[in-house]
Amino acid sequence: MDQAHWCCYHWLVLLCACAWSYPQPGYLGREDVRNCSTNPPHLPVTAVNTTIQLAALRQQMKAWNLSAYIIPDTDAHMSEYIGKHDERRAWISGFTGSAGTAVVTMAKAAVWTDSRYWTQAERQMDCNWELHKEVSISSIVTWILAEVPAGGHVGFDPFLFSVDSWEDYNLQLQDSNRQLVSITTNLVDLAWGSERPPVPSQPIYALPEEFTGSTWQEKVSTIRSYMKNHTMAPTGLLLSALDETAWLFNLRSSDIPYNPFFYSYTLLTDSSIRLFVNKSRFSLETLQYLNTMCTSSMCVQLEDYSQIRDSVKAYASGNVTILIGLRYTTYGLYEVIPKEKLVTQAYSPVMLLKAVKNSREQALLKASHVRDAVVVIQYLVWLEKNVPKGTVDEFSGAKHIDELRRNENFSSGPSFETISASGLNAALAHYSPTKDLHRKLSSDEMYLVDSGGQYWDGTTDITRTVHWGTPTAFQKEAYTRVLMGNIDLSRLIFPASTSGRMVEAFARRALWEVGLNYGHGTGHGIGNFFCVHEWPVGFQSNNIAMAKGMFTSIEPGYYQDGEFGVRLEDIALVVEAKTKHPGTYLTFEVVSFVPYDRNLIDVSLLSPEQLQYLNHYYQTIREKVGPELQRRQLLEEFEWLEQHTKPLSAMAPITTSLTSMWVAFPLAILSWTS
Repeated sequence: MDQAHWCCYHWLVLLCACAWSYPQPGYLGREDVRNCSTNPPHLPVTAVNTTIQLAALRQQMKAWNLSAYIIPDTDAHMSEYIGKHDERRAWISGFTGSAGTAVVTMAKAAVWTDSRYWTQAERQMDCNWELHKEVSISSIVTWILAEVPAGGHVGFDPFLFSVDSWEDYNLQLQDSNRQLVSITTNLVDLAWGSERPPVPSQPIYALPEEFTGSTWQEKVSTIRSYMKNHTMAPTGLLLSALDETAWLFNLRSSDIPYNPFFYSYTLLTDSSIRLFVNKSRFSLETLQYLNTMCTSSMCVQLEDYSQIRDSVKAYASGNVTILIGLRYTTYGLYEVIPKEKLVTQAYSPVMLLKAVKNSREQALLKASHVRDAVVVIQYLVWLEKNVPKGTVDEFSGAKHIDELRRNENFSSGPSFETISASGLNAALAHYSPTKDLHRKLSSDEMYLVDSGGQYWDGTTDITRTVHWGTPTAFQKEAYTRVLMGNIDLSRLIFPASTSGRMVEAFARRALWEVGLNYGHGTGHGIGNFFCVHEWPVGFQSNNIAMAKGMFTSIEPGYYQDGEFGVRLEDIALVVEAKTKHPGTYLTFEVVSFVPYDRNLIDVSLLSPEQLQYLNHYYQTIREKVGPELQRRQLLEEFEWLEQHTKPLSAMAPITTSLTSMWVAFPLAILSWTS
């Protein structure tokens, strides 16, 4: 899945499972589309007038004696996606991109964002705002030092700052005669007032046992054993990321777009389990499931979500030590724990355990990918029939595949906003069609669809790129080399405990050989009805080492500015490799089961090993998905699958015409009904 939808602006903490950035071509040095020097200013019709919002915020700043106020784009859990009521930077600035920081002084306001969002920011922000085309904290501090007079106070909400962010700001403001001030009352919320969207209140429910890998009691026992055997033997564990608590208790809800989480914290000790949440959202059945009516070490004590800071502070006043994962713990909690009582590591034990799926979880995820393959194949068949008629556009296509997924068993909707991009739009870094802005799909252009689903048994994410007409030689070469990179990484054998970063180049090698590349990460973890980008698995430098039982995406690409884009994404399970000589080695088992576009493959570029791998993969698709299509009597889709998974050879033609398929289709029906 495209990182533009993904994970976000603090590259270490806002990403649930990946740290990506698709650079947007052609923007460096381009003039701002706004003209603020004229009277009245010349602005795009999409610009938002923020004068009232800024006046309300400055009134609050004045009451708190602040010269500046920093507004990150995150929530109190460092989530990848945030709820409507947490979209503070969007409300104050008008800019709705998923990455960026705003700073407001009494006279000026500015936003910092990366190249994916420059055009969007210019079209959405009015002349109250400056746009800074960079994202570093040092550039923000430089601006603050220029705009805030000596002796000024710079305010921030500590629940929206990671520990790392706070340390960076604090260090760079030291000796500047400007003071960084932590204010737990969010001033944007005060300015927003009654217009701020409400906090979600949908029920929090327990997953049926058949969709879980372990009971919550088993997980609690495992975590307590981890704490007991830890070199520092912490007495308590604080969980701040939303997926940590959801995983620990096998609970789900829908507070966050595309993610089945709910606002919560957990404080786990050797003798108590304290869950901070809105208690009214539990049914009696769920309360019983959590053993809330008792007080033993395996009973969950429910406490109000808003009390987490005070409760952690009170617990930390005793003879205790508290383990935290720095990547997801905010400064709002970190600052109330005495440093001598802190035990820190990059990721909590829950994050580390959640990353490695047990055999039950692996089976569940695989099952969800078989059903999801049916959805994608249905969609591709539908496109082949309807695109030549001129009746499909990017937006209607995205809606159609989303609807197909919603109709599947155990579906809980999409796992992210579907990327449906035709022609030159597929080369854009952050492209999603809207009802008003989209292109028609054409048989003369390449089409990229990056989509996924949330199911009770697993989360899916898959990208396919297709062309229904006659692709150019360069398009075929680019596509084939992306495919070669996908294959090379998928079939790689590597030593256990190898970092993903150490092997990531295998996905790029075929592109590098001819001077091509892509500007995003190569893969991210994925969960069991969790984040579509499940940190800390992946191929980034700050991901943990690969281990048996992890799931990751493998998604090389190529983007030709103004013309087309290619991305081929599969989900793969890390498994033990069989080697000639003894040793512990790993490889990948791909669990996405949708064939690639034969029309875009230049078989002459494939090595014998790559061709053998591809044909074996196609045979696996037939075996896994074919019976499911037949079981559902999806006869057209089954015939399509048979045609598109025929073995490839260096001498064989590889195009499959739609006409020939429809000729074969009635024969298939006759053979099945005879």
